[in-house]
Amino acid sequence: MKILVIEDEPKVNAFLKQGLEEQQHEVDVAFDGLIGKKLALKNHYDIILLDVIIPYQNGLELCKEFREQGIQTPVIMLTALGTTDDKVTGFDAGADDYLVKPFEFQELLARIKALTKRASGLVQAGNVLKAADLELNLDRKTVSRGGAEIFLTAKEYALLEYFMRNKGRVLARNEIADKVWDIQFDTGTNVVDVYVNFLRKKIDKDFQNKLIHTQIGMGYIFKES
Repeated sequence: MKILVIEDEPKVNAFLKQGLEEQQHEVDVAFDGLIGKKLALKNHYDIILLDVIIPYQNGLELCKEFREQGIQTPVIMLTALGTTDDKVTGFDAGADDYLVKPFEFQELLARIKALTKRASGLVQAGNVLKAADLELNLDRKTVSRGGAEIFLTAKEYALLEYFMRNKGRVLARNEIADKVWDIQFDTGTNVVDVYVNFLRKKIDKDFQNKLIHTQIGMGYIFKES
């Protein structure tokens, strides 16, 4: 694979480059946001490893710009900022995964493998999830209801996919946070509820048959009314 590492700490940068090249990957490196952006716009990469705190343009801004520019390359954010809110901010910026420093190199390799499998079409061609008149196409990463396309962010899509794969089962907030955001649920944050509301507005608001239901005191359930 061809990997872009955007990391301003020379030792970490060199460690990642050497380790990834030993795994037979081709690696380009950048020590600041501007060079990283230039490389990402110029070349095709299979994955981008992106530090958050980097000179000139931080990783959050850079990731948002990648998505706005149409770059859908999987992004793993590498950072010492490890609170739940930090992770949510990273995912909101368009990151696909979030690895807190210090981390084991083997864990990084596992995350890279999981993301690239997902991005390369691990799901069989023509695989579509359906519920009522809602369709989620796992190959094209598109969603439609009643024949009209619905535009979702990456996290909204991931949340909807998780709901649809667990149709008819009550999902607790901590389970959703763990499976969709890969974070331990903090009772002080309402990120799950916020995203469920975002999703409801897009797939349920204009339709009589509601699909996302609240189970008071337990969580949410995806089912046809």
